[in-house]
Amino acid sequence: MNLELLILGGYGQFVWPAFIFTFAICFTLYLKTKKEFKKQEKIFLIELRETEAIKIEESKEKEVLSGSLTF
Repeated sequence: MNLELLILGGYGQFVWPAFIFTFAICFTLYLKTKKEFKKQEKIFLIELRETEAIKIEESKEKEVLSGSLTF
């Protein structure tokens, strides 16, 4: 392995910590975003089920009301 590649012409001591810091921050941001997405997805699915239940109840009421004949 060529050690000069890791040293980067004397700037490796600045580049590698910056690279590691950036990677760690991006990974942390990814984990937080994924956690928030799962939380919001659960909330959305709960609201969707409630909305579907309301629509089903409303449609049943309309069927009962439309059963009468009008001339």
